[in-house]
Amino acid sequence: MAFNFGAAAGTGAANPTGFGGLETTNSTASGFNFGGFGLTANPAVNFNIGNFGVSTTSTPPFNFGNSLASAGAFGGFGTTTTTAAPAFSFSAPTNTGTGALGSGLFSQPTQTPAQSNQLINTASALSAPTLLGDERDAILAKWNQLQAFWGTGKGYFNNNIAPVEFTQENPFCRFKAVGYSLMPNNKDEDGLVVLVFNRKETDIRSQQQQLVESLHKILGGNQTLTVNIEGVKTMPDDQTEVIIYVVERSPNGTSRRVPATTLYAHFEQANIKSSLQQLGVSLSMARTELSPAQVKQLLQNPPAGVDPIIWEQAKVDNPDPDKLIPVPMVGFKELLRRLKVQDQMTKQHQTRLDIISEDISELQKNQTTTMAKIAQYKRKLMALSHRTLQVLIKQEIQRKSGYAIQADEEQLRVQLDTIQCELNAPTQFKGRLNELMSQIRMQNHFGAVRAEERYYIDADLLREIKQHLKQQQEGLSHLISIIKDDLEDIKLIEHGLNESIPIRGGVFS
Repeated sequence: MAFNFGAAAGTGAANPTGFGGLETTNSTASGFNFGGFGLTANPAVNFNIGNFGVSTTSTPPFNFGNSLASAGAFGGFGTTTTTAAPAFSFSAPTNTGTGALGSGLFSQPTQTPAQSNQLINTASALSAPTLLGDERDAILAKWNQLQAFWGTGKGYFNNNIAPVEFTQENPFCRFKAVGYSLMPNNKDEDGLVVLVFNRKETDIRSQQQQLVESLHKILGGNQTLTVNIEGVKTMPDDQTEVIIYVVERSPNGTSRRVPATTLYAHFEQANIKSSLQQLGVSLSMARTELSPAQVKQLLQNPPAGVDPIIWEQAKVDNPDPDKLIPVPMVGFKELLRRLKVQDQMTKQHQTRLDIISEDISELQKNQTTTMAKIAQYKRKLMALSHRTLQVLIKQEIQRKSGYAIQADEEQLRVQLDTIQCELNAPTQFKGRLNELMSQIRMQNHFGAVRAEERYYIDADLLREIKQHLKQQQEGLSHLISIIKDDLEDIKLIEHGLNESIPIRGGVFS
């Protein structure tokens, strides 16, 4: 975005000089050289600083004082107006965090006679100075115009009148722009008052209790009042913003917050203000939302020194009219202040993001620990399930002790025999197990050569696997012993039956 400070309308061809691209207009007046600027005398001022180190544009960005010039108040000092958008404006919303909208924004000050004289003197210094009484006065007028554009210096125009002091608040200063600030949304009943201290945040936080006691003393030390701190925030230039509210307790036991306007009015008293300054308070303001009438009045009346066209364009470019309000920025100091505030807010956001990142990392660690514990509990549950199964097996054996083998048990025995045969078959699982064992031995051999390719099993897991296999082996052995005992019982029964048959045959013969 280029800085284009505009140009005044005039006649004559442009004649660029060798000083930073400054342009002046040719004139038939004497070519008096003023300090190397190559300016020529011309009562009809036409001064263009649009090329002062930056690019020019066909659209004049800023034209202040057009209404005065159109009325002929400045004689030959004419300016042109345009409905085009300004080339130098801040459309990005900036939250200054303080809610302060600046002074003199809600109403236009009434001009006093001194202000009228100041305006007349400024017009004389810029258009028709009578200091030297010759053509050099036109050169002096151009020099005064340059100072007015920059917003610094003194404008000499008459030997009998003091020079005009040019500041950045004068309507001809070109270093002006419009930004946006966040409107506060706190109500007057919330009682929030902002105090800006010329102290660091660490000092404020370390002495927060002493600060509360000092503010309570300033409020008269009334026992029914309690000072509370809503928040503490760092500001640029080693300043700190402290938001406070005061709670008032009534004799019947109820309590309420002192309205923000009432508390602010109390702080603005001369003796109270001096006491606050001794504490290091440089600024106090009530944080209350703007009424619709105040917002309407602010938007309808452009601030002093701001072109109405620029103000109307700023209202159109407002990215969020419900939350943001346009505010003028005069001079580089104000721009630097807003830049510092924006940097401060960015740092606070980054700090908050770092805290959130640390919390996420801590939660991830806790999640990993929890998942490990869940896996451990699953293994314990599996072990307990196996132990429970063993107890049930032993209990079932004792319960079925002395009973004959049932059909389902016989079927189970046949299935176990089939499984045992499949395991012992050379072409089935046993062959595959042998192949896997040989591969494991080969891997162990290669692992001895290249230790980096060896694989290890956790000792606890290996112990659990061994215990599980041991339990399985013991269960199979116990089942085999039961089957053998049952077979012996069957053989004994068959032997008894075979012996009883011949005896019965001999009796009936």
